[in-house]
Amino acid sequence: MAHGGGGGGADVMACKQEEEEVENKAAWLLGIKTLKIQPYHLPPLGSLDVKVRIKALGICGSDVHHFKTMRCASFVVKKPMVIGHECAGIIEEVGSEVKSLAVGDRVALEPGISCRRCNLCKEGRYNLCPEMKFFGSPPTNGSLANKVVHPANLCFKLPDNVSLEEGAMCEPLSVGVHACRRAQIGPETNVLIMGAGPIGLITLLVSRAFGAPRVVIVDVDDRRLSIAKNLGADEIIHVSTNIQDVDEEVIKIQNAMGSGIDVSFDCVGYNKTMTTALNATQSGGKVCLIGLALTEMTVPLTPSAAREVDVIGIFRYRNTWPLCIEFLKTGKIDVKPLITHRFRFSQEEVEQAFETSAGGGNAIKVMFNL
Repeated sequence: MAHGGGGGGADVMACKQEEEEVENKAAWLLGIKTLKIQPYHLPPLGSLDVKVRIKALGICGSDVHHFKTMRCASFVVKKPMVIGHECAGIIEEVGSEVKSLAVGDRVALEPGISCRRCNLCKEGRYNLCPEMKFFGSPPTNGSLANKVVHPANLCFKLPDNVSLEEGAMCEPLSVGVHACRRAQIGPETNVLIMGAGPIGLITLLVSRAFGAPRVVIVDVDDRRLSIAKNLGADEIIHVSTNIQDVDEEVIKIQNAMGSGIDVSFDCVGYNKTMTTALNATQSGGKVCLIGLALTEMTVPLTPSAAREVDVIGIFRYRNTWPLCIEFLKTGKIDVKPLITHRFRFSQEEVEQAFETSAGGGNAIKVMFNL
């Protein structure tokens, strides 16, 4: 009897696990512009993990690169992969040693799991960890799924007045926060932003939150510039894609700023945008490269170095979620206007959402509501 009862219990548990696995679906990237919703079997819940039902997920530019080309910079998709990493959800289960979170908590997820053992991790620069496992960055599966398992210490509880969509926006917001920290933006820093795409617009909002008194933003697209103006840019400047126009445009940008440009953020990463940023920035200033459109660039580094213009780079972010949540909670940053399109989690709408995001145009942040 006892043996039979034990076997029955095991059968029930196995059946329950099977049902859950059947229920959990994810958007798998199978090839160029080929996404399919298929079952996603989760790893077992570790003692320090939580299981999260994903409720909101935004499409990032890197997701679009993977979707269109099966690669982003040096990251190449070599086998089917669950896509997505900008996410928030509700905790469904907690590991045995998790004390900080409870079932039902609404959380924003930081998507990268570092090794915590290498020198970079020990120094606190864990975003540069060579063993980083990052949602939706090959070969690690992402989070456009009904449920995911994630370390509890990378799940941040959301205040009641911060929505799940806003929680998902903590990820792109973190890029702007990390960039503004690296560039030391403050109340005496005049800021130039090259590119009014999602990250450029976020960098505008974060620069303001850090106290930048004057922000000028530059783009080739009038629609994006109009959005930037509505979000609080002091001046917007339409530029061409022709590198021959740089000298003339630099004068226009400097006149629009009205005083020296202390920090320029290149949120694009082309020869022309970086050349413009280097030439427009005043002597002793900084240029921060955020956008990584090209793996190599030809830029006037020598004259910039002779003027002590520092060039700094950023890779993702570190220790940013608490500040992002504070900015959202207090209303110091409002990300809601950036969410332009919303889709549900169905085969048809997943395809539509990625085509919409890849098409650019008036799409800024495309968001899934699961």
